[in-house]
Amino acid sequence: MKRHLWMILASAAVLFGCCKANTNNATTSIASGATEEVTSHEVTDANAPVVYFTRDISPEGLVKAYQALGWEPSGKVGVKISTGESAKTNHLRPALIKDLVQMINGTIVECNTAYGGNRATVAMHHQAVKERGYLEIAPFDLLDEDGYTTLPVNGKVLKEDYVGSHFGNYGSYLVLSHFKGHQMAGFGGALKNLSIGFGSGTSAGKSGKAIIHSGGKSDTNPWGGEQIAFLEAMGEAAVAVCQSMDGGKNIAFVNVMNRLSVDCDCNANPAEPDMHDIGILASLDPLALDQACIDKVWQAPDSASLKARIDRQQGRHILDYTDTLGVYHRQYRLVDLDK
Repeated sequence: MKRHLWMILASAAVLFGCCKANTNNATTSIASGATEEVTSHEVTDANAPVVYFTRDISPEGLVKAYQALGWEPSGKVGVKISTGESAKTNHLRPALIKDLVQMINGTIVECNTAYGGNRATVAMHHQAVKERGYLEIAPFDLLDEDGYTTLPVNGKVLKEDYVGSHFGNYGSYLVLSHFKGHQMAGFGGALKNLSIGFGSGTSAGKSGKAIIHSGGKSDTNPWGGEQIAFLEAMGEAAVAVCQSMDGGKNIAFVNVMNRLSVDCDCNANPAEPDMHDIGILASLDPLALDQACIDKVWQAPDSASLKARIDRQQGRHILDYTDTLGVYHRQYRLVDLDK
């Protein structure tokens, strides 16, 4: 099916309401949509990007995972989160992220949506952020409040990407993501937060969210693209955002694996999670980080629903495709901070 009929249905619902692995057996492509098992991409190679892991989902655990990176931000620091579509969603709560955000003197940043809801306009998004309690822990900057700016893309689907016009006001970004399922992309983590998350909303004129969702067809209308083109556009845009930050030196990534619903935080009424919380993972390589999270899901004994959602949307294809872009890597070395 070439058109996202399920996108429209998902939008309506929104409005209403990581030992050495046997990598020879790893899935190399799941573009066909068939459910395939995959072995871990964890390796012992000292040259592989490191992913740090703790089971401690707490403010202290979040700080520990971040500090393990040894990353020093430069200049003004933006902390890219999702502020969530409603108080019912599973977005990262202010109480969890407060210590880390304040430790790095961060400004919470976001962009408007492309699908309506209560974060589609500047006024509504500011009100939502206030209601969620984020203004009580840090300054907030709506990156596309004053329009969009263009980033070059080296890809086959996109030639350019559109992010909020305030994007260049920051010397560094910490991309702080809630890992979960997603009704369109299959799952959302660092790559989605980089691409869709930083993408300007339709309120900005040209929308990065629209150009990605439509698979490069439209910068104003997010609907009607092909699924594989959408996933590949996400990968291309994610790499473009990273590379714009001094070749990736001034950007770091943390994924929190709690409240693992099959639905995204952009869904105002997400399904209740039916699997256990896993932990917090951090890396300087967003692809390695998301792959480690996927591996954790596939290793979990109670993840059948989430795995089905991911593969139904061919979600793992973004990992395979982003790897082919040659900048970031699926194989990673896992460091367990609890041992």
